[in-house]
Amino acid sequence: MKCNIICNFAPKNNFTRMITSATSDINRLTCQLEKAAKTVIATHFKPDGDAMGSSIAMYRFIRQYFSTDVKIVLNDRFPSSIAFMVNAETDRDILVFEERPEDTVKAIQEADLIIALDFNAFHRADRLGPALSASSAYKVLIDHHLNPDSGAFGLVFSRQDVSSASELLYHILKATPQCGGKAAGLPMESAEALMTGMTTDTNNFANSTYPSTLLMAAELIERGVDRDRIVFNLYNQYGENRLRLLGHILKDLLTITDDGVAYVVLDKDTLERYGIEEGDTEGFVNMPLSIDRVRMSLLLKEDKDRVRVSIRSKKGISANRCSKLHFNGGGHENAAGGRLNIPEDISDMSQAAEYIERHTHIFITEENEA
Repeated sequence: MKCNIICNFAPKNNFTRMITSATSDINRLTCQLEKAAKTVIATHFKPDGDAMGSSIAMYRFIRQYFSTDVKIVLNDRFPSSIAFMVNAETDRDILVFEERPEDTVKAIQEADLIIALDFNAFHRADRLGPALSASSAYKVLIDHHLNPDSGAFGLVFSRQDVSSASELLYHILKATPQCGGKAAGLPMESAEALMTGMTTDTNNFANSTYPSTLLMAAELIERGVDRDRIVFNLYNQYGENRLRLLGHILKDLLTITDDGVAYVVLDKDTLERYGIEEGDTEGFVNMPLSIDRVRMSLLLKEDKDRVRVSIRSKKGISANRCSKLHFNGGGHENAAGGRLNIPEDISDMSQAAEYIERHTHIFITEENEA
């Protein structure tokens, strides 16, 4: 009989009660890992630092403590800016649908345990979604986004008042019998990946940082994680093209409306002219929020038949609500993502600016407080 559990840790940042209330569910997770012959770890499409950090941490933990065969399945390859997390051994067990579609789907079909990280519903895995949904494997969700599709999973660890999926996974893994409540029980590769994922999702502690986040960082540093090396790899290894694109954005592309909405539209021509790869624009959407009159910031990037949208906002403006109402997405209160479909929402990229100004005006003046 399917057992569906939403593990909602007890009061915010109270670690004793949090771990105590989750013990039976954590034991259930480890029991599933002990029983599984083949395990698949899945995350959202266009995987970012938190998606890869949590996935690699889970992978290395499983490899150290369990005998199950384990693979990481991705819709598309992770950006080069976070490739330092992936060693050659781990990379051999990463299957990317856009590179090996048949092998990736086969791994999902053969799995008897699926662990979903950093997304709240299978459709967020894009082309892997149907195979993940159709699988008869026992399914576990570990995620920090709103509105988890709990009915699709046998066990759900869902909490929004943590910085990242990496932070949530850290507290779960630390509480397993294998780690015994101590960060020292984590494989070093897991510890490093979790620190990396949390660092990227907090924009290096600039947002979504809680007491539990700082405790996690302190414990991982005590474990031996070299945070300076991680920060160097994350923020000081970009190509020259990133800085030149940023100059172009600040000089020519940044628009600020009378409603205090800043936005930048990057079409394919611009992305190709500067040789921009996935991950090269990381953090750009946050920058306009340093301007006092800017209340919300949007970054749009053309991607095949759709436009990917990143939204950040200051306190009092709901990026999540704006994304849900106008950009086919959602996320956290002040950090959300979405998309515009071509031609359903806009006929082409030339319509993007007008769409943003019209819809954000409606949102700011009529809907934010609804």
